[in-house]
Parts: sequence; structure tokens; C-alpha cells
Amino acid sequence: MKIIIVGCGKVGTTLAEQLNRENHDITLIDTDDEALKNISDNVDLMSVTGNGAIYQVQMEAGIQEADLMIATTNSDELNMLCCLIAKKAGNCHTIARIRNPEYSAEIGYIREELNLSMAINPELAAAREIARLLRFPSAIKIEPFAKGRIELLKLLIPDHSNLDQLKVMDVVNKLKSNVLICAVERGDDVVIPDGNFVMQKGDKISFIASHTDSADFFKKAGIVNNSVKTAMFVGGGKLTYYLCNQLADTKIKIKIIEQDEARCRQLSELLPNAMIIHGDGSDQQVLLEEGILQTEAFASLTGFDEENIMLSLYAASKSNAKLITKVNRIAFESVINSLNLGSLIQPKMLTADLILQYVRAMQNSMGSNVETLYKIVADKAEALEFRVKEGSPLLGIPLERLQLKNNLLVACINRSGCIITPRGKDTIEAGDTVIIVTTHTGLNDLTDILK
Repeated sequence: MKIIIVGCGKVGTTLAEQLNRENHDITLIDTDDEALKNISDNVDLMSVTGNGAIYQVQMEAGIQEADLMIATTNSDELNMLCCLIAKKAGNCHTIARIRNPEYSAEIGYIREELNLSMAINPELAAAREIARLLRFPSAIKIEPFAKGRIELLKLLIPDHSNLDQLKVMDVVNKLKSNVLICAVERGDDVVIPDGNFVMQKGDKISFIASHTDSADFFKKAGIVNNSVKTAMFVGGGKLTYYLCNQLADTKIKIKIIEQDEARCRQLSELLPNAMIIHGDGSDQQVLLEEGILQTEAFASLTGFDEENIMLSLYAASKSNAKLITKVNRIAFESVINSLNLGSLIQPKMLTADLILQYVRAMQNSMGSNVETLYKIVADKAEALEFRVKEGSPLLGIPLERLQLKNNLLVACINRSGCIITPRGKDTIEAGDTVIIVTTHTGLNDLTDILK
């Protein structure tokens, strides 16, 4: 597909790299000629220097032939204007990044009036992920599928867990637990395990289960999962604001440490149920005085990756709190993953994943549609949810007779709300949604699961 991206900040660059890897024809527009040169050196794409909201610049970028325009600049208004002009000039699909909380209440109206295919808010997406983690603190990552009926959870196997040295098949046989283990990360390797695979302490395992079954699995695996009653957030930006709203229906006592006095006053009005502390969150004395030793959850959500990483490492050394670390840059992923930072939250990656999901859904054939896409490990493993349509060549054939690719698992079938853990005799039918977990990245259509 021909895709135009306006803005080569972190989101635009991440998208350009990932979409280029999936063999799309990318054109990048930005006013910064130097930034365009830097990305052009690493990624095979066309670049146009100029303001993406100018009709002539869009024409130069080839808007009339484009299938999709993605506007990811730092200005919500500019993104909306880019999409409006693209719609008139090229009649292509449009996606805008819209982050301002003032717009979030009217996002449906904005989408409809500007005829946007999608409006994305990175901070809101990140806030939803953190809220899920605080409700289920033993998990490192939680991704909902089948409209929230089931979840893909990731956990680190601790010392002295019942899962250490346990075969995958024995999760059902010995633990009597109704979950499906679908991926294991060991060091830099990612494996789609068979029944004989032996898990070890230190492995990160991803499994699919309903909310009730996952709680039961944690208990049987000997992993404590007490719900969080107190939380400390450092940084009072948009993400923190959205997060507190997401947690409004819980009884979690929230404390926010923010350095900017004017922002503290603003947050006091916007979030009457949270305690707002005016102070430097990177000052150890402030953290100790405000109760870092006692808090049950600690999230470092400032705008600086280095500060967030240092804060989480400090919190890990002082308490047993559930740790959440916001990281924007993704260049040093292997180093970051080796540190004890708890759950990593990457708003830019979440945004890129949502847009990738939309792009994959646009380009598939008539037989199926990508409904949900999550990267279990960036560029190494994905979990995708496909909606199966009439006419798919896979309909009615038992799974054991399908020639599936290696390192690929049909993890779940959702049939009208009934969740099926697939066995060899099960079939895929029209109207189902099917969850696939695989190390083959770039699947667009359900037929791609075949050899």
C-alpha cells in the first residue's frame, strides 16, 4: 500500500520502520530536512520537506495515489488539518494522533465530522494498559482480546514457583489450570512451546485465559496477586491524568509527585480524589517522606526515560511495590529488558501497534479481518485476532488437517461469546474470531497461517 506519514518524531519514525519492514511504499513529510535525511539513511522511503497541512506539499508526496495518510506531528490541530486536506485531495483513509484531554470527550464527534478512519491517543492507550496492570499486579503485561472476554497475560516465573521445571502440558494435567501457554521468552529467544517444553525460573511466559482462570492460575502457580491499595506516580502529565480517570472506580489511594507548581494546582482541580505533592520526584528524600517504602505500586511517568529508569531501579531497591516504567525510546530494548523495571509502558509503540493493526486490516483479503494486534516481543512475536468471514478457505477443516506454519499456535476460538481452547478436531467457522500467536511477524490474513 502507498502510505504517507506526516511528522518524523518518535511515532512517525517507528511507524515508517515497521511499515517499511512489511513492504509498504512509504512517503514521509516533515519540515525538518535534517531529520528526514537521518531516517532516509536507515529506511527505504521517499521524503518531502514541508508543512504536511499544505495542499501543494501533499500533492508532491503523491496524496492522489495514496491509500492512507497518518498524521503524527506534535500538534493535534495540525494533524486534524492534514487529514482534512488529505481527504479532499486524495480521498484516502486518514489516521490522526489527537492527545489533548480537552478533545478526548469529543473524539467521536471529531472523527465523524472530519471523516477520520481512526483517532489515536498514545497517553490514553498507555493509561488503559497501566490501569489493567494495577488491577492485576502480578502480570507484567495484559492485553485484552475478544472484547475483553479473554486476556493475554505475561508473567515472570519467580524463584520457588510451582512453574519452575514444569512441562507446559502439566499446567493442565498437574495444576488443573485452564490456561494456554503460548509464548516463552528466555534471554533473547522467543519460543512458541509444545507440550514437552520445560519452563524455568526467570522465563517470561505469555498465556491466554479468562479473567477468572488467570486468577486461579496465579494462585496454583504460587504467585501472590494481591490487588493494589496504594499507588505513587512521579510526573503529572497527560498520561497520569488519564490514568487517574481510569482508576476512578477503584479504591486505590493515589499520590502524584509533580515538580511544576502550576501543574500541581491544575491537577488538584482536575483530580480531587488524588493527593498532589509539589516536589522533585527524583529527590530520594522526597520519595522517602512520601512513603515509597510502603506504597504497593510505583509508576515513573515523567517525560525523561533516564529519570524513569533510575526512579524504578531505586523503587525496586527500597520496596516490593508493583513497578511501572514509562519509556519512549526503544533503541536500547535489550538493555532495558535486562533491568528490573517491572512493566514497561511505551506509548509510542502502543500507537504504532494500533496503526499497524489498522493497516493489516485494510490490506487483507475477503476471508478474514485483523481485529486486534499485540506485539508480545517487539519484532519477534505477535498475537493477532482475526474475524473470520464467509468464503474463507479454512472453514470447516479440523485444525489437525491444516498444514500450519512452524512456530505458530491457534490459541483460542471465540464463537458467539463461547471461548474454545482449540484441539485437533476443532474447526474454524464463519463469524468466529480466532487468536493466533506466532513468531512470524507480518500476518495480514488468516490464510497466512498455512505453510
